[in-house]
Amino acid sequence: MNRTEFVTITTIILFGVFVLGWFASWLIGRLTRPSQADIRDLTRRLRDTERERDMAISLLKDREATLAATQGELNAALEGLRESRTEIEELRDYIERKLARR
Repeated sequence: MNRTEFVTITTIILFGVFVLGWFASWLIGRLTRPSQADIRDLTRRLRDTERERDMAISLLKDREATLAATQGELNAALEGLRESRTEIEELRDYIERKLARR
């Protein structure tokens, strides 16, 4: 085998390996590429998930508003209770002073 035959055979082998690698890359890409149905399904799931997230955020805001209102009512009730206790103490003192004068 002379030099020209060696270069020709080496060139053919390298070209064959290149074509085989390209074909393997194409085949792997083709087999692992998601189908249009998969993409549509993922898009639908994403929309559903975003809708659920928005609903959860809305519910959370409603609950926070309700909690704030309830907290305000609780503070008002506690303030009324403090005022009632003060008034009761004043009435007890008044009654004790009246009883002590007799």
